[in-house]
Parts: sequence; structure tokens; C-alpha cells
Amino acid sequence: MKNSFLYLFIFSMLYGCGVKKSLLTVDNVPIEVSLDLINVIDDRVNVSIDPGAFQTEVVTFKIPKTVPGTYSTDDYGQYIEDLVAFDYNGNTMKVNQPDKNTWVVANGKNLDRLIYKVNDTYDTEREVTDAVFSPAGTNILSGKNFMLNLHGFIGYFEGFKEVPYRLEVSKPENLESTTSLILVEPKELDPATDSFYASRYFEVIDNPILYAEHNKEKFQINDITVTLSVYSPNGVYKASDLKERMEEMMAAQKAFLGDIDGTKEYSILLYLSTMEDTDANGFGALEHHTSTVVVLPEAMPKERLEQAMVDVVSHEFFHIVTPLTVHSKEIQFFDFNDPKMSQHLWMYEGTTEYFANLFQINQGLISEEEFYERIMRKINNSKAYDDSMSFTVMSSNIQNEPYESNYANVYEKGALINMCLDILLRTESNGQKGVLWLMKELSKNYGKDVPFEDVKLIEEIVALTYPEVRNFFDAHVVGELPIDYSEYLAKVGLATVREDKQTGYFLDGEIPFIDVDLENGNSIYIREGIELSSFYDGLGIQGGDVIKSINGTSVDLESIRQIISQSFGWNAETVIKMEIIRDGETIVVEGPVGTPTMEVEKIIPVKGVSEDFSDLRNAWLRG
Repeated sequence: MKNSFLYLFIFSMLYGCGVKKSLLTVDNVPIEVSLDLINVIDDRVNVSIDPGAFQTEVVTFKIPKTVPGTYSTDDYGQYIEDLVAFDYNGNTMKVNQPDKNTWVVANGKNLDRLIYKVNDTYDTEREVTDAVFSPAGTNILSGKNFMLNLHGFIGYFEGFKEVPYRLEVSKPENLESTTSLILVEPKELDPATDSFYASRYFEVIDNPILYAEHNKEKFQINDITVTLSVYSPNGVYKASDLKERMEEMMAAQKAFLGDIDGTKEYSILLYLSTMEDTDANGFGALEHHTSTVVVLPEAMPKERLEQAMVDVVSHEFFHIVTPLTVHSKEIQFFDFNDPKMSQHLWMYEGTTEYFANLFQINQGLISEEEFYERIMRKINNSKAYDDSMSFTVMSSNIQNEPYESNYANVYEKGALINMCLDILLRTESNGQKGVLWLMKELSKNYGKDVPFEDVKLIEEIVALTYPEVRNFFDAHVVGELPIDYSEYLAKVGLATVREDKQTGYFLDGEIPFIDVDLENGNSIYIREGIELSSFYDGLGIQGGDVIKSINGTSVDLESIRQIISQSFGWNAETVIKMEIIRDGETIVVEGPVGTPTMEVEKIIPVKGVSEDFSDLRNAWLRG
């Protein structure tokens, strides 16, 4: 984790003593890494690493298998090519590679440097089943753009993750960097080279760098300087187009957080994708201590792009609370190649996602009705996952099945766990305490460099709060009992009712009824575990059915896009003929499409509730 005191110390040394004197001392020599972004051949970047002198006979070099925030096995070593080791006489050395992410050099005392090439991940996303999530991935577009999630370019030497790094980047003069890494030499000295410093390996991978032509804006949120940098390949968007909405949103976040302050600098690196075969196709964001990488389609209309940025960036910015401030030893001392997972994804992702929605009603950015719609959507979405799965067990085993396929529930039920905990705390404290209060209390005891014991967190939360909180965790977080959300909503004078609403034929707003099976020829199938509209019920179509053709057109990933566009022109009398595959058998269904509706639950205030309920609800939403 980044150390604010260390930042201040380094800056005072840099400006007081000069870079080379302060950083390159005998007992604090950094590992020197060079990235060449100028001489890019076949879409590959040359990397050179000078680690200094080793005292061991065997030296092991590793590229991360997994990085914090993704909870997935990505094997970034598979993108490393032609790794060569040299001794001090310039001779090549024997290198063994026992797995995708590990290289072993014998006679390590003679190792002078490593060189290798790095391929990017964006080019291969459509070619592989388990593609790297784009915001955690890398892009190499010579002379135009480099998305440097540095875990894809730079590795570490086993036993030396706490050693400082110095990074020299040779780059085209038309491109400039955006990052929260410490820049240790003024750019004016050499406009073709950037020099960065990191106190340890975690700080290297915690600070992605976006290289692009100038397209950035800065603004101040209290004492936080925010830099918004945008790469828009076709020049559709400028950073200035998004600045006002981002500034409004982050000011509201800071007002919501109050005195929680995790950083003095924050960078938003927005990569807008063309969505072509060799471009990013995984949309979302990945958090870091002082920055976030966001990947979204360039084709999005401005209003939708702005709202996506609000929802995505607000989630990532709230990670400055947890896990970036409040976290366990499993996070603090993350093992990039054999990670031990924490039990507390309900907090790391769930609390963060809950805050990303709560602050918007708290600060008047959305209405109560909109907030209730979001909560109801999460309740419905959570039903697509195993509702009786222990969240702590799932979190500890998130890289293995059956837990891995339930990961996305951390953003649905994880947020709902926090909502119920928030309401419970408000109820027990007469509206005075909630989850935000709890996180502030935990942050007093812990911080960026002070982790908690994983198995002791819930006990500590109970000690800070009420016995009822222990019952809640035992039943619904550690235990396997599904939550009756109506019980908690009733505590703040809310109830759920069922009513019909109109949907699209293939989409309910932005939520699809269909999905693509990447492992089986990109076939299109009806999603299972969700409520389907009358369109599907009327034709006798079930979840899990594979769509073979519609009106004689074979259905695949390309054709379904055109069919969805055409469906906006259908009316209730439009007749459709579909071939579907169910349990290996082809079935033909035909009939009018009708007006698609589905019965949904809606959260509404209960009329005539006592003033106590209204006051408690107001404390929950606006306290």
C-alpha cells in the first residue's frame, strides 16, 4: 500500500537534495526498469530490468498470476516473450520456465539484467475464453496509445518485493503520461523519457500509466487534486466534455465521506474502445489507491457515458475507504502468484458498491424513487446466484468453483448486506450510526499500512456496535440463511408491491434477457435464473434455450445485434418464427410478439407510518 509519509519524505529529498543523491544510495538502490515505447515492433514493447547484485545462487523472476481487485487467475506471464538473461560479461545465461509466470536463473550471482518483449492483452480478448478484464489489461498501439497496467509489463524477483523500483519510459514526444506514480525528473530535461519511482513492487502495479496525446483536465475537490485523462481514438470525446459531471460527482462523494481522506491526488484514466476485434471489449473499471482505469465504448452517447462514469468511478473512488484503507493482511501482503483470499468481499466490494448508490441519494443526485429502483434491481439480480452460499466462505475461495461463478453477486447481494446492516445500525442507534460511521471507526484503528486480522474483523465490528449485529452476521454473512429484505425495509417504513411494467423484447432497460456462450461458438441463449417477460412466456421459450434462428436468419453474436435493432420497430401484431435448441433438440416456435411485460416488485413508502419510521428512513438516506 502507498505510504503518505513516504511520499512526503521522497518529495522533500527530491527537491532538497537532488534525485540521484537521494534515491541512488548504497543501501537503497532501486531495481531499474526500462520500457521502450518508441521502437515497437509487431505490437510488442521491449523491457529491460537491471536488478542490481544478488547474493543467492538461484534467482527467480515472476510476473503476476493474479492482481488485487480482479480476484481472477489471469497469468500475465503468458504475454511475456523471448526472455533472455545476461551475465556481467554480456553472455546469455540459462533460464528455466517452470510455469507461465516464473523464470529461474541458476548462478544468480552473475545475473546482470533481463530483457524480454511484452504483448498486449486487448488484441487477444476475443480469441481466448478467459480474457483478461480490460481495465486490468494492457494496450500497445504504436505512436497513439499505451495502456500500461504495469503488472503486465514488470515483474518482481522472489524475496525482493519490498525493494524500490526506478522506471525509465522512452516514449514518443507526441504522447504524455497520466499516472499517480512519482515523477522523479522534470520532463523538460528529456521530452522523450519519463522517470518514475516506486518504493516497492506493490506501488509499481498500483499505479497504471496511460500514454496518449494531450486530452486531460484537472480539478480540485477540497484538498484532493483530480486528473481526468481520456483516450478517445476517433476524437469523439474530450476530457472537458466529462469534467463538469465528474467534478460534481466527486465533490458529492467527498461531502458524503466527510473526514475520511485516503489520498491527496487521484487520477482517472478513461480508455474509450472502438469495440473492434483487436480492441478492449470488457467494460468497467479497476481501482487503485490513487487512481482508477475505466474502459467504456467510444460509441456511447454522452448522457449514457456520463452516467456510466458516475456509477463506475464513484464505486472505484469509494475503494479509498475499503480495501485501500481498511483491509486485512491478505490484502496488505498480497501474494501475486499464490494469493490467499480474505473472507470479506462483503465489505471490499459490497460496502463500496453500496456507498456508490447511497451517496447519490444522500447528496441529492438521484431521487428516492430512483434509489429504491436500484435496490430492487439488486434484489432481483441477486436471485440469479446461490442465495444460500456463505459470503465469507465464497470470499475465501473466490478463485475456485462453485464460488467463482458467484463472484458478481458481491455487487448485488454484497451491497444488500450493507444496506441491511446500515438499517440495523440505524435502528439500534436511533438513527445516529450507520455503515459509514462504522467504516470511520475501523479506519481509526487501521489504515493503509495497518491491516486487521481476517478472522477477527466481525468480532471487532460486534464489539463496536450491538449484539444484534452478531446475529445478523452469523445468519446471513457467515451463515447460509437468505436475507428477508422486506424485514429490514419495514424498519424504515418501506414495503414491496408487485406490478406490471413494459420491457423490450431482448432487453429490460440495459439488462439483457439473452447472453452469449463464448465457449460454444458464440451461440446466443436465454439467460437462466431471471424472470422472463411475456414475450418469452407467450412463445413457450425457457431459460437455457439456445436461439438457432429468428425469421430464417441464423443467430450469432453479429446477427443478434441487428435483430435487436430491428426489434425496436416491432409492434404487438408482428409475427416471429424462432428455432431454438433445448436439450439437444431443435424446436420451432411461432406467433405474435405482443407487448412484452413482466411483473416486477417495487419498493414504496408505507402510507400512514409513524413519525419514527420516517425519521429513521431520513437518517438512513440523508444522515
